Amino acid sequence: MSSSVSMETRKRKSREDDDEASSFFSLDELNQDLLERVLSWLPTSTFFRLGSVCKRWKSVAASATFRLACAQIPSRDPWFFMVDLDPHLNQSIVFDSAEKNWKQLNHPPLLLQSSCPNFIPVAASGGLICFRNVASNEFIVSNPVTGSCRKLRPFPQNHNSLHAIAMNSTSSSSYKLVLVSGELPKLSFQVYNSTIDNWEEETILNRKAGYSLEHDREDDDTVYFLSKAGNVVATNMQRSPSKQYSSVITLKNNEEIVYFLSSSGTIVACNLTHKCFFEYPRLLPVFSEYSIDVVECRGEMLVVVLSEFLESASLRVWRFDEDNRSWHQIAAMPPAMSHAFYDKKVDINCTGAGDQILVCVNSAELCSYVLCDLVRKEWVELPACCMNGKAKKFMSAFSFEPRIEASL
Repeated sequence: MSSSVSMETRKRKSREDDDEASSFFSLDELNQDLLERVLSWLPTSTFFRLGSVCKRWKSVAASATFRLACAQIPSRDPWFFMVDLDPHLNQSIVFDSAEKNWKQLNHPPLLLQSSCPNFIPVAASGGLICFRNVASNEFIVSNPVTGSCRKLRPFPQNHNSLHAIAMNSTSSSSYKLVLVSGELPKLSFQVYNSTIDNWEEETILNRKAGYSLEHDREDDDTVYFLSKAGNVVATNMQRSPSKQYSSVITLKNNEEIVYFLSSSGTIVACNLTHKCFFEYPRLLPVFSEYSIDVVECRGEMLVVVLSEFLESASLRVWRFDEDNRSWHQIAAMPPAMSHAFYDKKVDINCTGAGDQILVCVNSAELCSYVLCDLVRKEWVELPACCMNGKAKKFMSAFSFEPRIEASL
């Protein structure tokens, strides 16, 4: 009897072992196409480690079909490209919103050349970041993940003031760079199209009928306002160099619209499709706007404003209601957090990514980075970025999707 039970037990265990073995398989058993599809779903940060796993995975990392598989992934959690107070560094620092940590990326070789000492980031879209040489007005577009980059064809010089630099990636292999220039109310724009690898003809923007400019309602030619640094100045707003042309681009109802901050702190919308522009009504009285920035989230333009009132500071996010022609608040930093900014001459520089906004807060007394989740209504301060035992300080940031397939 015991022998029969023992035999039955061994058979049952054998079947269980076979079932368990059949439930596991090695990735090496996959053909190349399936392996590339599986690996394409991994976080982009694993791209840096593929080559060290085995020879086969190393070949995947260099495969063109693997990049095509990555391009099929609809979206990736954003990385934030941080702008250091010292632009002359050979490494870039990004914050990975998926893994909630800081990463160091090597600068592309082209940006390290002695002939390119003045290139600073000015715009980003998709998996690419655009750098501009402040001295020569040259542009370089780079994929921060792969380190690939190229210098664009020289921009046709003009003598008009440059107001906005916006970037729009239409696919992983094409993008546009939009420059808005001129003197209000005479504005124009010019587009670099990567598909034809050239700048298109300059286009004049007309004022949209029924909209008047803030400047036209002034009794005096001089406009006084609070700069982003919190000082009262006249018609010469100064921002941090990387955000001097703070602007975003959206696609709404098949219409491309570039939004930027005017010298008086108002938001100007340039409709590239209909070749017209208009100015939004001011959010707050001119001396109440302490610091302001414009961001793009889910294809929509939003405005972040830091203001001070009754001995406290308030940081709020606003959306414009086109139907009622008025601003509506959609998020506000908890008073316990924003009160720390009061009377600190704080400057905010912001960037949007999906449902998130990263706010870089800077002053002589403090430096912090706060991530706002618009859906969850959560405000989280990022951990300090320590390099060599010292906390790094950043002025601003640009959001991008870490995509190895984004080409130039």
